[in-house]
Amino acid sequence: MQQTTSIHFRLATLLGLGKSSVAPGTVATLVAGVPCFLLIGHLSVRIQAALVFILFAAGCLLCREAEIQSGRSDPQEVVIDELCGYLIAMMGHPVSLLSIFTGFLLFRLFDIWKPWPIGYVDRKVTGGIGIMLDDVLAGVAANILGLIILKLF
Repeated sequence: MQQTTSIHFRLATLLGLGKSSVAPGTVATLVAGVPCFLLIGHLSVRIQAALVFILFAAGCLLCREAEIQSGRSDPQEVVIDELCGYLIAMMGHPVSLLSIFTGFLLFRLFDIWKPWPIGYVDRKVTGGIGIMLDDVLAGVAANILGLIILKLF
């Protein structure tokens, strides 16, 4: 097994955020996801989508490398998938405290609960794309439900 201190592993853990002893996915979403949304949330949805697509592609490669380097499938400390999923959850949402809070709660709910098809993908799709894809789906579900909730309020 290779050392897990390579640049690939560090990026996949968002520079160590994933090594949090308590709820690493939640910590990564809060500490990395929210500030990233604040940076890109004012951009057009097309630009947000392009940036998220680049993050997704890079994340797939980084997650694959992290699995190889750690010798484990879907290492818990890999949290780049949470960043990508949260940014998808927020795509097209207004930059406001209500939308950030709603998106955060909904994304974490779907990412932890993993209703169908999220849970199915989590169990059946392996490798880097598997690590990323369930969070992408959680982000899509959170995005849609978040937009509905925000329209009602």
